[in-house]
Amino acid sequence: MATQAQVQAPVLVASDLDRTLIYSAAALALTMPDARAPRLLCVEVHESRPLSYMTETAAGLLCELGDAAVFVPTTTRTRKQYQRINLPGPPPGYAICANGGHLLVDGVTDLDWHERVTARLADECAPLDEITAHLQETADPLWVRKHRIAEDLFAYLVVERELLPEEWVKELAVWAESRGWTVSLQGRKIYAVPKPLTKSAAVREVARRTGATLTLAAGDSLLDADLLLAADRGWRPGHGELADENWTAPAISALPERGVLAGERILRELLRTARTPQTPQ
Repeated sequence: MATQAQVQAPVLVASDLDRTLIYSAAALALTMPDARAPRLLCVEVHESRPLSYMTETAAGLLCELGDAAVFVPTTTRTRKQYQRINLPGPPPGYAICANGGHLLVDGVTDLDWHERVTARLADECAPLDEITAHLQETADPLWVRKHRIAEDLFAYLVVERELLPEEWVKELAVWAESRGWTVSLQGRKIYAVPKPLTKSAAVREVARRTGATLTLAAGDSLLDADLLLAADRGWRPGHGELADENWTAPAISALPERGVLAGERILRELLRTARTPQTPQ
């Protein structure tokens, strides 16, 4: 039986997950009166506790989107972190994890893709060990909760945001830039990621394999900028790093909604456009 990964489709939808389609309790931004709050569906459980949500309406839209297009979850999460998410709708034939470092085909890592990525990182960037050593030396235990390495590809810190010095983040970004790395601050996490490790490269590979004629994308962070720019059309919510910097581009729609309702709006836009595709310019 043919899987979604084997069926050519005219429209590819690549979307970030956290704070784009799914939301932690802290990121829901339920600013309306309690009686008017949307019904929520839990889509992730971690250590026996509910962790991430979307509205029930968004869940229905995602089911429809899975039937209307090749939907590709596109995340900075590791494979293990991604696989604990239980999204509604048909299982995605493709998924992109570790910011493009792993391409999953029907849930299994494509080893050829991973080897191509790691070879390029070795050629173009300072080694991960140099980055992690710098983070250990310069990050203050006063505001760092955890040091983490993701899939042996990039590093991130979990921090106490209210204690984090803004100047330290700026200095880290300048230091990393000269070594072929980029820095992104997302909520309580500071990511240090090699520049060639991009979601857009993996999405282009999926587009090539599926024969997609139109690529749509959504995301909220600086790590999603390349993904949005690579798409024929893109959407970002009214929260996140991109919104904070008022980032936009000609084919990008900056939506006003914030929090979990932004995820619902994004899915409406993706579904509407997937059902009435236009020829890319």
